Amino acid sequence: MNKELIINSSPDGVEIALLEEKKLVEIHNEKIDARFAVGDLYLGKVKKIIPGLNAAFVDVGFDKDAFLHYTDLSPYIKSIIKFTHDAMNDQHNQFDFAKFESAPEIVKTGKISEVLNGKPNVLVQILKEPIAAKGPRLTCEISLAGRFIVLTPFNEIVAVSKKIHSSDERKRLQKMMESIRPKNFGVIVRTAAEGKTTAELHEDLRTLEANWKNIQSNLKGAVPPTRIMNEESKTTSILRDLLSEDFNKIVVNDKKIYDITLSYLQRIAPHKSNIISLHTGDIGIFDQYAITKQVKSSFGKTINLNSGAYLIIEHTEALHVVDVNSGFKSVSNNQEENALQTNLEAAEEIARQLRLRDIGGIIVIDFIDMKLPENRKKVQEALEGFMKTDRARHSILPISKFGLLQATRQRIRPEVNINTSEDCPACSGTGTITASLLLEDEMEKKLAYLATHGHHKLTILVHPIIHSHLTKGIFNSIIKRWKKKYKIKLHSQASNTSHLVEYKFLDDQMEEIKL
Repeated sequence: MNKELIINSSPDGVEIALLEEKKLVEIHNEKIDARFAVGDLYLGKVKKIIPGLNAAFVDVGFDKDAFLHYTDLSPYIKSIIKFTHDAMNDQHNQFDFAKFESAPEIVKTGKISEVLNGKPNVLVQILKEPIAAKGPRLTCEISLAGRFIVLTPFNEIVAVSKKIHSSDERKRLQKMMESIRPKNFGVIVRTAAEGKTTAELHEDLRTLEANWKNIQSNLKGAVPPTRIMNEESKTTSILRDLLSEDFNKIVVNDKKIYDITLSYLQRIAPHKSNIISLHTGDIGIFDQYAITKQVKSSFGKTINLNSGAYLIIEHTEALHVVDVNSGFKSVSNNQEENALQTNLEAAEEIARQLRLRDIGGIIVIDFIDMKLPENRKKVQEALEGFMKTDRARHSILPISKFGLLQATRQRIRPEVNINTSEDCPACSGTGTITASLLLEDEMEKKLAYLATHGHHKLTILVHPIIHSHLTKGIFNSIIKRWKKKYKIKLHSQASNTSHLVEYKFLDDQMEEIKL
């Protein structure tokens, strides 16, 4: 699968489009002053404890206090509070994390009021970005993601991704990381580590260790609320998570971002550094790669499919509903076969839409009714297959006898919602214009009137699209037919200021004729 990353920089921020086989599957917006992104680390101050929710509200500098539930505290929360206190008060740079003595773990079913008693300062990580009227959601399960591994301070556990299927490879990676893991750190080995050498994994580990030392340094003398470390830019985080041999192109329209991205590529994958290029053309980068067109066609309430079928996507705060409609085309005379083929086509587009819009929460899909259980199973398995490339955690239930499929998808960022509608230039948003079918007849009637009243040289000023319609064909265009029929000199002139169905007749002095 060919993957391309197209990066558009503007004064407001950076837009990043991920294409798979030339089809837009993800779009990310990164504002210049972006804060509270998933993965950011903050020094927070516990402000309020709510025993009924077994949760606390923590001040991290957002308009509303962030939410921290007991289940997100981490078993090592007492160690984190102790570390935060020691690092903040390390005036003489004598704090050595390798010699840090961990505190006892907390129980899974405890009370947050007992753990955060005294409302301490604590190092927290953004788990979910602010969504709608809600503040960020926090976790104390601190993790630092690298290309091949994830470093988890305060524990001694080494885990290997379940997506690495070879038991021999899993054992090799487990043994390797056990031998190089520093004290007081746990390690999660990512899928991308499969087949990598000790040197490559050790280099990734050293980079993450250096990041942890920077966090420790930034905590010294810090006053809450303050950001201690920000996650990498979305460009580098996408490359970190997705860069593979399938990646064959990265195009950037900003020299600074180009240099940063090239430097990052040279560090993590030198052999792929030749896939990046700088866009310098007059045409906008998103227009050059047809991304603007795909955005326009991929967002909105109705999504059309190639077969003539279409999807209708509706959403509320936590529930999204997708309705599959058959449209006007049929692949066969068999109703069950038509339903199956339409549902399979819809499943592919639904998987893309969930990823593209970053839809999360509960999703209900109303597929076209199928009588045969094996066909319902085929559609469910197809959707599961199409969603394998989705990085967000998700769960899919079988299709019910009512044709409904229920799914959940991890929700960590606000949904991407792009308004693709525009006010009609002809009606100014009123919704009514002259029927385009009657426009040609209306123009001819007025032309006939002018020809019979002494006008023998006329110009029609029209919208460029109408101009193209009138002059299409060298010998049999509408203009030539009218010239011959009414025995006058006549030509069409395109006007960019004319509305779609607006037209004017000009005389031989190029003065408008009022009708």
